[in-house]
Amino acid sequence: MSESFAELFENSAEQQNVKVGALLMGTVVSINREKAVINVGLKSEGFISLDQFKNPQGEIEIEEGDVVEVALDSIDDGLGHTLLSREKAKRIKLWQSLETAMNAKEVVTGIVTGSVKGGLTVDIGVVKAFLPGSLVDVRPVKDFSYLTGQEIEAIVIKMDEVRNNI
Repeated sequence: MSESFAELFENSAEQQNVKVGALLMGTVVSINREKAVINVGLKSEGFISLDQFKNPQGEIEIEEGDVVEVALDSIDDGLGHTLLSREKAKRIKLWQSLETAMNAKEVVTGIVTGSVKGGLTVDIGVVKAFLPGSLVDVRPVKDFSYLTGQEIEAIVIKMDEVRNNI
């Protein structure tokens, strides 16, 4: 064995060739008051704010030992920490599923959150979408307020991830 532990460690990280934005599976190593420590198999363990693991009631949804899917936010934040994001992972997965639904012309469901000029804003999971007013009903609708809070079904006809536009 001519290689030192440090060289082996460097080589193992290089072989993984993981890029920022990649989806990774990791194990929750520990949880403190502010963050969860996640082992995703990189040089250092990753950190995620506990806010990303809270349900609508404010309860933490994970425990030590749980396996979670996360997105790589930053390999080194300047302090030697790997930063991870559960929210970005959810968003990436949702975009992928919406793209699949769009290509297959499948129906997706969302909650109308309000009206904007020319149509409605619809929450589909962790992503906001725009529903043109002309596509709400077969007859022209002047006031969309009755739809706020309603769950609706729609077909995604166009997506642009760069512009964050559905």
